[in-house]
Amino acid sequence: MHTMIVMMGGQGVGKGTFSKMLMSIGDYTHIETGAILRAAPADSDIAKTIARGELVTDELLFDFIAPKIDCGTDIILDGFPRTTPQAQWLVKNYANKFDIQIIYLNVPESVMTARIEKRIREGGGRADDADTAAVRRRLDTFWKITVPAIEWLRTAPGIKFADISVAAPDAETNFAKIRAAIGK
Repeated sequence: MHTMIVMMGGQGVGKGTFSKMLMSIGDYTHIETGAILRAAPADSDIAKTIARGELVTDELLFDFIAPKIDCGTDIILDGFPRTTPQAQWLVKNYANKFDIQIIYLNVPESVMTARIEKRIREGGGRADDADTAAVRRRLDTFWKITVPAIEWLRTAPGIKFADISVAAPDAETNFAKIRAAIGK
């Protein structure tokens, strides 16, 4: 059975960074939901929803994600699921096809905002990072919508769950904790 590593956490916690680091030590297909959605045309409903700092509908994401999941490869899901219905869909459809490992990258909000600000200063910021109100909405959405999904997954049947503090200032220290959690 192949492995599905699910990177979860708020904005700026390092989901993308740690996904890339994992890909350097294993042969994973990386499904980066945010990048896929941000590539939508600027005048699309998807782009407008993201620009407001809101989530696209669960059904739309299911249609985007399902065709990208190849049960014959190891996968890193980055940025999905973000809602409890998405988490339930993932477990219902894939817990019997993959060894699912949830990696919750847990940091205080102050660390998230500092990392978003650093991303902007270093020129790696995304368009939705520059809008302070959109960043605030994304953080509020994380606490109100994604954290309940994370809490549901913590005890969901048929998966492994690791709650990992990645608040250390250097990525290597944090990555060592992730590697230990997945046994790599």
